[in-house]
Formats: sequence, C-alpha cells, structure tokens
Amino acid sequence: MCLILLAWKAHPQYELIVAANRDEWHGRPALPAQWWDDAPDLLAGKDLKAGGTWLGIARNGRFAAITNFREPGDKLSTAPSRGTLAMDFLLDDRTPEAFFSALSHHASRFNGFTLIAGDGKSLLCFDSRTSTFAEIAPGVHGLSNHTLDEPWPKVTLGRNRLGEIVKSPFDFEQLFLPLEDRRVFDDTVLPETGVGKEWERVLSSALIVTPGYGTRCSTAITVDANSHVVFEERTRDAEGAVTNKMGYVYTIVP
Repeated sequence: MCLILLAWKAHPQYELIVAANRDEWHGRPALPAQWWDDAPDLLAGKDLKAGGTWLGIARNGRFAAITNFREPGDKLSTAPSRGTLAMDFLLDDRTPEAFFSALSHHASRFNGFTLIAGDGKSLLCFDSRTSTFAEIAPGVHGLSNHTLDEPWPKVTLGRNRLGEIVKSPFDFEQLFLPLEDRRVFDDTVLPETGVGKEWERVLSSALIVTPGYGTRCSTAITVDANSHVVFEERTRDAEGAVTNKMGYVYTIVP
C-alpha cells in the first residue's frame, strides 16, 4: 500500500474504518482480493511475484497493511518481500505485541517498511528503520511511504477528509472519495525522499496515474462493534479507471 487512512475506535458504530490505495508497477502480477485457496480464512489481494499481500483481514478479525519506506538509496535487491510480513501476521495467532517483538530481531533483513497490524483488541504500528513498535491511539491516522502520520500533503489531506467522513452520517461509498484525489501538490510542500522532483510530484497524489506505475487498487473496510466486516476492493487500470469491484460481507469468528 502507499496510502492508508484509518479510523481506530473513533466512531460510535465502527471499531475500525480503513481506506487505502495500493500503488505498484502495472507489470507486477497480482490477484484481486479474495479468500485464498491455500489459506481459506484469509481475505486479501495476492502478489503473484513474491506470494505476499499488501493488505488483508482474516476471518478472526486480524488486520494487516504494509507500506514501503521510500528510501531508494538504501534498497537491497536481495531483500525478501515485505508483503510476506503482512501475510505472516494474518496467518499467525500471536498478539500484535508478540509478533512485533519477534519481528524486531530480524526486520533489518527487509528493505524499509511500516507495518500496521491488529487483532481487534489492539492496533499497532511497526517501524523497520528503528525496529520499534507502538500502539496506535484511538483516532484518525494516515500512512504513506514514511512513518505513521508523517505530514506529507496527501496524508494530511486524507486524514482530514476521513475525519470529516467519520463525523458525518456514515456512508461507506464516501470512503473511496479521498482515494480518488488526483491533485498534484506544489513543490514547496513536497518531501525530499531521493526520487527527484518530477517523481515527488507524481507520487504526491492520492491516486497515482502513469503508464508504468500507479494506483492498482483502492480498498475500503469497516469493522463494526458487532464484529460485522464490510470489505470492498476496486481494481484500477493505468488511467486510474475502475475495472473491477470485489465485495465481501462476513461476521468475525474468533
């Protein structure tokens, strides 16, 4: 994922609300969100190159989403896929604290990442650059290719828009609106992450559209106080248009 907006225990009806975009090279093969044949309790998209996932939720309510840390100068070509970490958590039975404690001993094997994981009781965030983790406080948060709530323009704008959605009469469809914003921000407010100004501009949009790289799918999830999950993923083409929708509704079984 490259933009994750979430509201954790910030709504009287919904324990967790997620709106997220996955940005990736269009040539990298992947399956849309579905219940996995080899892990039937896992609902997630699947990276067919490395076998992991960028975001998913399990039948027991475990949730995980991961973003790459944008540091092109420190990227190792031999590092294992970061998407396997999200998958591993979803298939695990340890608490987020225990999983992250173990991960802290070998996170340096991977290229930089930020991993959000929760089991319905707690929601935590892991920072691979420091191999540390912390609980996410109740409220509205945002994550792109840096640390949680880093005030990049699209993160700040997305958090504000999700905050407005949470405060208004709730409409699931509105969760996709912050994810469809194509605005490019002014150079004066862009971060400097080592990719050059042209790419900083391209990547500043919530919805990224280029011929080779861009937003591959948008996902919205709600988990209410009665353990009901609503999950919808919208696949996008290289022009940002929605080409497919996958929707799922189920009740968490601990």
